[in-house]
Amino acid sequence: MGVRLVIVDDHRLLAEALAAALRLRGHRVLAVGAPATAVGGLVAGRRPEVCLLGIAEPAEDADPFGPLRQLRAERPELAVVVLGPVGDPGRVAAAFAAGAAGYVRSDERIEVVERAVARVRAGEAAVAVDVLQGAFEALLRPAAEPDDDAVRLLRLLTRREAQVLARIAEGEDTAAIAAGMGIASSTARTHVQRVLVKLGARSRLEAAAVAARTGLLDRVDRSA
Repeated sequence: MGVRLVIVDDHRLLAEALAAALRLRGHRVLAVGAPATAVGGLVAGRRPEVCLLGIAEPAEDADPFGPLRQLRAERPELAVVVLGPVGDPGRVAAAFAAGAAGYVRSDERIEVVERAVARVRAGEAAVAVDVLQGAFEALLRPAAEPDDDAVRLLRLLTRREAQVLARIAEGEDTAAIAAGMGIASSTARTHVQRVLVKLGARSRLEAAAVAARTGLLDRVDRSA
């Protein structure tokens, strides 16, 4: 018996091609759409057993797995297989941390995708062998990186947020940050709030002090 599916991908043509292939194999595709952020609306009102969620490389500062986390919060019973690139094993781990039940390369053969669908429907995890190998390789041979306060803080911040922090330390207000970075005031305000939250700072002055104390500002890439 076929599986009831919803297929969403940042590339609509890929989603439609995948849907056509799975229909030919006897599966019931309830909805197809794009981009990945539309997944909540496509699942709403339907009762899929599995969602195939294709996520392309994110834009700067974007959270690629935000739609997945929201979907899992709203529909915890739904098994989600992420289709995406595998160049970064950390991305695979992040997908599972966000609630994915499986992760398959976006250019994988339809047979592999179908096996992943069957496995997550049965309550098992599904991840391709080469994906696991890449993840283990990264864990066993991590890149050498200095372990200091500035590096730890930079891991918490996106590139944009680090640039905003540098401007906060220089005394710029929200309007000046927005103008200097060519972004809307509302966007600048959001970045500022995220910086404060991530640094555990109660004010801009405290955030600037943290940045100065750790030497973080010397490591910020301020290029556009």
